Amino acid sequence: MTDEDDDVLRYDRMVETALRGVVRTAVEEVIDHGLGGDHHFYITFLTDYPGVKIPDYLRERYPGEMTIVLQYQFNDLYVDDQILQVTLSFNNIPEKLEVPLAAISIFADPSVNFALQFQPATEDMTDQDLALMDELDDDSDGDDPDGGGSGGGEDKGQVVSLDQFRKK
Repeated sequence: MTDEDDDVLRYDRMVETALRGVVRTAVEEVIDHGLGGDHHFYITFLTDYPGVKIPDYLRERYPGEMTIVLQYQFNDLYVDDQILQVTLSFNNIPEKLEVPLAAISIFADPSVNFALQFQPATEDMTDQDLALMDELDDDSDGDDPDGGGSGGGEDKGQVVSLDQFRKK
């Protein structure tokens, strides 16, 4: 970053950080209250992102990117301001996954046609950017996952892409 860039407010990063907070809050709601209605999450993340902890066979099967679904069968769901942890079954073998929130590239809840698309946080983020993420991510954490349910959803959808706000 040059001195000139230091004077530029990075609204793109602020918005992306706030929207990652939406992901965390949605997962916290599931931890606290379970999945209501037809809600379920598709979470796509970069498998080679620093801090992603998945079994080697999954990393080999999904080089680069992997999508998980949180709907009926998941355990040990946990989220904080930096990571998402969940145990999922692959070929009837439970596997614990640990995914930094910064590694998430897509978060979707198809039951209400809602999706967020991110550019994963990069190593060029400054300490100031990381401090801003901490400041914006100041909510409570839960600890107990619950099961799913059924119900109706909305018809209107919304996809938010932050590329239009990025500095080129």
